[in-house]
Amino acid sequence: MILNSPSCNQIKRFFIVTCILILSIAVVAPYTHAQYDYIDITKPFLRKIPIAVPLFKAINRTGQESEIGIKGTDILSELLEFTGYFTLVDRKAFLVDPQEAEIVGTGINFKNWTVLGTELLVTSGVAIQDGILHIELRLFDTFQQKLLVGKKYTGTPQDLRKIMLRFAGEIIFYLTGNRGIFDSKIAFISTGTGKKEINICDFDGHDVRQFTNHNSITLFPAWSGDAQWIAYTSYVKGKPDLYIQHVKQKRGFVVAREGINSFPAWVPGRFELAATLSFSGDQEIYLLSGEGKIIKQLTNSEGIDVSPTWSPDGKQMAFVSRRAGSPQIYIKSMDTGNARRLTFQGNYNTQPSWSPLGDKIVYSSMDRAGVNISVIGVDGSGNVRLTHNNKDNESPSWSPDGSMIVFSSTREGASRIYVMTAFGTDQRRLLSLPGEQSNPKWSPSVGDSGN
Repeated sequence: MILNSPSCNQIKRFFIVTCILILSIAVVAPYTHAQYDYIDITKPFLRKIPIAVPLFKAINRTGQESEIGIKGTDILSELLEFTGYFTLVDRKAFLVDPQEAEIVGTGINFKNWTVLGTELLVTSGVAIQDGILHIELRLFDTFQQKLLVGKKYTGTPQDLRKIMLRFAGEIIFYLTGNRGIFDSKIAFISTGTGKKEINICDFDGHDVRQFTNHNSITLFPAWSGDAQWIAYTSYVKGKPDLYIQHVKQKRGFVVAREGINSFPAWVPGRFELAATLSFSGDQEIYLLSGEGKIIKQLTNSEGIDVSPTWSPDGKQMAFVSRRAGSPQIYIKSMDTGNARRLTFQGNYNTQPSWSPLGDKIVYSSMDRAGVNISVIGVDGSGNVRLTHNNKDNESPSWSPDGSMIVFSSTREGASRIYVMTAFGTDQRRLLSLPGEQSNPKWSPSVGDSGN
């Protein structure tokens, strides 16, 4: 249906306003995920799906609606392209004027899109009434001429990016069966202030803000499972102490035992974390409560044990140990207490990160070519290098859906933050800031609990 008049009554009928506040959602038409199977994120070298995102239609043809429509189209296109799942069809090739075309299934001439090779099509209508933004978004399968996802949103013009993030998440959920990365954050170390401080940004590098202000050396940020806490190491008191800080509230805890207090890693689904402490003389991994109290010792070997990372079910812990001489990655069962060596290729393997899918561990490996990132199955099979001949690549961390990896690299000179797919493709820099950036850590999905 197209509105031919800017009357308030027609606008109300067209959009069915459900809530004045942001992100109230109504399903335009029912859909069943099981009917389609477009994307399997476990397969390497996925064929990218051609998707068209025409300029959003300004329902009342006002300048403000047109401006928001252009901005919204650009945001959604960038979000979808960021995932590595899609190829955007060139807008210059479109055969229809988005401002004149129908945006509902019954009026769309899908042949205008299939002839361009378009497999998925997004349509949208934008209207502003009394300062309130109303956006209607749909995703179509052009070859089957079927509606896949339909949503309506209300908010303010300032909420535009939030709305696009929400709808991009709906698209990815429909096509992959998981919620994707659109409600996640990345914490990282930056020297932009002259000191090493933790910064936080959106998954795609937007909205950077400084999290710590210790005016000292800060390292190893680690997100809790609910994304409401960050644990990290700071030298603000002259030695490496462990800080456990709430993301939104000014409260937290400090672990300041003698020696090293470092390398925090939260236990999935629990307010507990592992960390390396050296108060006994040797660097061993301990299980701590969220308040920083020791629950029990997890490792006990003559070589140092550092850098813990948990399996998604919390039943196993991977870590780095020198117990065999050189740094290698081991996996310890929490049920049996047994530890087995995982990595045998290379003499210096560190910084493990366990995939949220549970099947792989990504890590850094140093050799004569520098430091590179590799991935290995938890059973020791399928060891694959993901970076090549690009100077030093370190500190890999998985996205919450296991589809991407964030890491730091000196390939352009100073250390910067980069992202790539889980299979090493589409490597690109995430952001550019003063100083150097390193040690990134991808958060779980933050939902409404994050910033």
